[in-house]
Amino acid sequence: MRKESPDVPDPLAALGLDPAQSALYTAVLRLHRATLAELAEAMGGPRDKVSRQLDDLVRLGVVDEHSGEYLARHPAGALGRLIAQRLDRLAEESRRIDSALGSIRGLIRDYDAGRDYQSGPFPVELVSGADVLYESVVGMAVQAPPITVLTAIPDERTMTDFSRKFADPWIDAQQRGLMTVRAVVPVETLALPGVRDGLGRLLETGGEVRTLDRVPSWFMTAGDEAAGLPALWGGNLPDHAYNFYLLRTPIVVGVLRSLFEEWWGRSAPVPWGHRDGTVQVLRLAAQGLCDESIARHLGVSVRTVRARFADAMTRLGAQSRFHAGVEAARRGWLDQPADHH
Repeated sequence: MRKESPDVPDPLAALGLDPAQSALYTAVLRLHRATLAELAEAMGGPRDKVSRQLDDLVRLGVVDEHSGEYLARHPAGALGRLIAQRLDRLAEESRRIDSALGSIRGLIRDYDAGRDYQSGPFPVELVSGADVLYESVVGMAVQAPPITVLTAIPDERTMTDFSRKFADPWIDAQQRGLMTVRAVVPVETLALPGVRDGLGRLLETGGEVRTLDRVPSWFMTAGDEAAGLPALWGGNLPDHAYNFYLLRTPIVVGVLRSLFEEWWGRSAPVPWGHRDGTVQVLRLAAQGLCDESIARHLGVSVRTVRARFADAMTRLGAQSRFHAGVEAARRGWLDQPADHH
């Protein structure tokens, strides 16, 4: 008894051609040029059905129709284009799959947040002491590096304590790749003794700092799982002996991260950094130099100087150069002499 051979898959099916279209395409290739009647006869099928299939092949770009005759395009070009289109679709599908895989972690956090919400009160720990506050962040970074620490510092006393006493361990943790700090601070705190040095070193080791006219309250998040809230929202941490609540629940962390990003979007960058050309032109303008003199001093074109003024106005929310100068002075941008290129 003869063993039946297994079905061989049609290679053109991967390019979007069904079996009937593949058979008709093969017939057009062999005849090279043929009328509808000739192709219907070759296929042994009704003309209207063959006509619809030919329309599909023309739409796919593998067959051309001229004056009632159908001519096959060269397979290398025609099928190569279909293969390229299919590869593009596969690449897009792969990107979608990668995106879906990347979102799984966020979905897990949402699931855990919902479970926490349904299971009762959130786990909350009342913690006291500045040392405990800042050391606990480093401890979390050591346990599960790297983490991103977001913190809002609303007042001069907390800012002074941080920059003078507690910034060094965080800076060291950044240098070791354990965490990255992003901070929003009130603009007036930049002029406090020791703050420029502390924040400058934080920036040099990979941190980010921006300023607001007023930061409504202190809080922090450490990674995706932990958050710190003050005993009194809007209160001063030192005045309350650094009493704060440590929460380990993703839903609260997510809310605070969203709040931080809203404040971050409305804040302005600190001006420190030797390569900030925008700050350089403001400092030189404050010394009375005109655009041409600033350009010569920095070794750039006058057009670049004017572009940097425009950037300064945007960053400071100013309507004029004069307004930009006033805002820059208020934010401490003009405290250092201009840097040379």
